[in-house]
Amino acid sequence: MSEVTVRFVGGPAHDLVRSVPAEPDGSPPAHWILRHPDGVGPATAGGPDHLYQREQPVGGGTWTMRFVHTYPVGMTE
Repeated sequence: MSEVTVRFVGGPAHDLVRSVPAEPDGSPPAHWILRHPDGVGPATAGGPDHLYQREQPVGGGTWTMRFVHTYPVGMTE
């Protein structure tokens, strides 16, 4: 599975840069959920979930993902 670099814009992960799994066309997923700014990936139990949405490529193979909403109890609960 290939990865793509994203820079999170806004919210608790503002300016965090991480690799996420790439879609078949090389773009990041349309939506990504962060549990907290220090960790990127699918949500796990405990804590709020932060929803980010794919925005646009910014060059050099990097994309931006914009903050949409925080779910205080967590989306997965």
